[in-house]
Amino acid sequence: MSETQDSTSQKAMDEDNKAASQTMPNTQDKDYEDKLTQVALALVEDVINYAVKIVEEEQNPLKNIKWMTHGEFTVEKGRKQIDEYFSKCVSKKCWAHGVEFIERKDLIHSFLYIYYVHWSLSSAGLPVAQISAGTYFNMKVSKTKPPDAPIGVSYVGDHQALVHRPGMVRFRENWQKNLTDAKYSFMESFSFLFNRV
Repeated sequence: MSETQDSTSQKAMDEDNKAASQTMPNTQDKDYEDKLTQVALALVEDVINYAVKIVEEEQNPLKNIKWMTHGEFTVEKGRKQIDEYFSKCVSKKCWAHGVEFIERKDLIHSFLYIYYVHWSLSSAGLPVAQISAGTYFNMKVSKTKPPDAPIGVSYVGDHQALVHRPGMVRFRENWQKNLTDAKYSFMESFSFLFNRV
């Protein structure tokens, strides 16, 4: 009886092994090897990109300034601090920018001061830029926080929804460059409207 059980269990094991080998991909299969190679390359690329990001952050740490407190805030000081922030963060001197106060909104527990930073890229061939990009800056001054608490600062680029906070996100000049390039391309597609004499 044990021989019958052994042969039955051996047959069951053989069938299980056969079923498993049919469901498991054959490592000799070319498609499987190609897929495995693609996954491995994608993983290696992700690791390299992450390493580059870490090195970049080590070489170029986040730049920020000491933002004023609630008690120190005035509209003019806010404008000057935005100017100071960009003069520290923007490395290329070809960018010209101007800070303009837009409005003050009275919220329930705070005041929201909105500024607009105009960006333009001038060159020797085009000393006066025809296209500009912009960044909206929000300074939130709480009605309830103590005067020595720092104000809340955030910014968002033209036609963007992602909110950035100084000191948490690195301001990238290519954001403005990409936007001005897109506007130039758009303008060139309608060149017949702009070239009239």
